[in-house]
Amino acid sequence: MSGLRERKKERTRQTLSEVAIALFLEKGFDAVSVAEVAAAAEVSKPTLFRYFPAKEDLALYRFADHEDEPARVVARARAAGVPPLDALRDHVLDGLERRDPVTGLNDVPAVLAFLRMLYGTPALVARMSAFRSRSEELLAQALGGTDPVAARLAAAQVVAVLRVLAEENVRRITEGEPVEEVLPGAVAATRLAFRRLAEGLPYGADPNGS
Repeated sequence: MSGLRERKKERTRQTLSEVAIALFLEKGFDAVSVAEVAAAAEVSKPTLFRYFPAKEDLALYRFADHEDEPARVVARARAAGVPPLDALRDHVLDGLERRDPVTGLNDVPAVLAFLRMLYGTPALVARMSAFRSRSEELLAQALGGTDPVAARLAAAQVVAVLRVLAEENVRRITEGEPVEEVLPGAVAATRLAFRRLAEGLPYGADPNGS
């Protein structure tokens, strides 16, 4: 029964987020109130706040399952005996090939509009900072080791690299470059970034970046 309740809650969260994002894209994030979202979704404000403590969370729900993604990649890599940085690099490269929106390499109009809003709205950029801090914390735990400070520093560098790579992809596509033209540079930048990380971090990677 608890599993059914959780699935129902997730469906409600998804619905609320979709309604909110549609309004944000239509009118602008700052122009839409929480009360307006609640009315459009036909729920009360207290109900909405039970699911999303802040207005920004309504927009970031699409990325909720990505918060612990680097940590999950590293955990699988540990189990398989693969160096963490190799696994993270290959995960990003796979995301680029799949045009995963989290990589910024996606020009589907609805996705591109969402990414523009996400990276162009100060309140959402600030909320993303908290999101990344949690991602760093989880990744540091997954990296492990005897020195927790070193793990946290490494995690911060990895998360920063992921942010810069995604932002550059969004910038180029927003300026009108086709995805297929951006892809080779995005792949090269990913390989270079992880090669540089491997040179300075004790978490292993193929020095050739292959």
